Amino acid sequence: MKSTPTGDARTRAVIYVRISQDRTGAGLGVDRQREDCEALAERNGWEVVEVYVDNDVSAFSGKLRKDYRRMLTDLDDGKATVVIAWHTDRLHRSPTELEEYINLSERRGIATHTVQAGTIDLSTPSGRMTARILGAVARQESEHKGERVARARRQKALAGEWMGGIRPFGWGVPTGEVRKRVDRKTGEEAEVPELDMMKAVPEEAEALRFWTDEMLSGSSIRSLVKWCADKGITTTRGNPVTHTDMRDMLLRPRNAGIAVYRGEEVGRGKWEPIVDEAKYRAVVAILKDPARTTTPGASPKWLGSLLYRCGRGDCTEYVFVTQSGGRRFPSYRCQTGHGGGRRAEVVDQYVEDTIVERLSRPDAHELLEPAPEGVNVAALQAEGEQIRARMRDLGGLFGAGQLELGPFTEGMETARAQLDGVTRQLARAATADPLAGLVGAPDVRAAWKALELDRQRSVLRALVEVTLKTPRPGRMPDGGYFDYDAVAFHWRRGQRS
Repeated sequence: MKSTPTGDARTRAVIYVRISQDRTGAGLGVDRQREDCEALAERNGWEVVEVYVDNDVSAFSGKLRKDYRRMLTDLDDGKATVVIAWHTDRLHRSPTELEEYINLSERRGIATHTVQAGTIDLSTPSGRMTARILGAVARQESEHKGERVARARRQKALAGEWMGGIRPFGWGVPTGEVRKRVDRKTGEEAEVPELDMMKAVPEEAEALRFWTDEMLSGSSIRSLVKWCADKGITTTRGNPVTHTDMRDMLLRPRNAGIAVYRGEEVGRGKWEPIVDEAKYRAVVAILKDPARTTTPGASPKWLGSLLYRCGRGDCTEYVFVTQSGGRRFPSYRCQTGHGGGRRAEVVDQYVEDTIVERLSRPDAHELLEPAPEGVNVAALQAEGEQIRARMRDLGGLFGAGQLELGPFTEGMETARAQLDGVTRQLARAATADPLAGLVGAPDVRAAWKALELDRQRSVLRALVEVTLKTPRPGRMPDGGYFDYDAVAFHWRRGQRS
């Protein structure tokens, strides 16, 4: 079906161009397609009323092609009767998309012309068959290309090489060379430094080591996010570091020089490790511990929020700080709401004084947890690698049909349990005692005051359990009204005499 001009009325045509991967970033593939399509329109005497461009978007991936969808809407509104493309695979690589396009072409009398494949007459059965065959061939090419890309990425991962993508925080030292890159949103071209992804960026590496050590000393992700905001540290994209960003960066195997493919560890990377593997495994054990509790919403502003227990009657629930009831001062109240409160700042000061006094005594060193004896970190790491290799072998046998589901599941569960044990032992070897920075300090109170609130809460959590019992009414022997005897201490380490 060929459209030809009649008198002064010219056939209205639209051009659609697309390139799925613009490696150069210059959009030259799209430009060449458009030039060839415009030449075809000129030879046929058609008036090009619109050019639709989707650059660096794959028709096979399933991602939305904004200009393609806009073109279909315009064609349905009668904007043109001819569509020009460089090849049919520029229009469709999905059978579903092709059938939608065929229905639209039949309904609106749309003719399709291509530079490479000629005219595709979708008004005839043979034309539709040709379009479907070309679409099937294009889809097979895309699938084959996807397999090649996946295979290449896997080979790089197994070889410990950088697989590409967004620059990971910690790596990417400028080589002194530059390359061209185009902003996909604006289309502007710029020169950017070429980076060596095998070398660590000193400042970022130091931050990663600091975050790791802080987590092992009892800090929270929330406090590390605040630290980044205070220091002006951002992600590699220049965005503020969020809770999710921080957790992802701490859990990244690359930190310890471990190569990963599709979420599975596959060996050692060729890049410089930043964090000791034992410390990395310990952080993973902490962050993935099912018993780990996090505080939703706003960060705690008081030492004992949801750490002190309520001791009124038989209640053992936790307390939090509230100013409900029209009181002038923040008070610790039971989260069950059964009534009664204690002045928050007075309780916290008393607890702080008690902890500082205990840690200032000559025998305070006895409160420190003994270093794990007989923990061979190198042997544990080797054992962990063996277990992970066994898990990969089990997966390979199951995928090849050489192992039934039952034995595969049983073997994987056993291996995971063994790996969990190894990880916990590594965590014990690397985790720092929260009390370590206080015991033996020249001025324990000054050292305590220097700690962030979440670190103080870690010390409290490790050292003592505080219970707020029902206070006595009236004036106390010291002349005040606060009953210090109703603040009970149950020491988790040692006994306070």
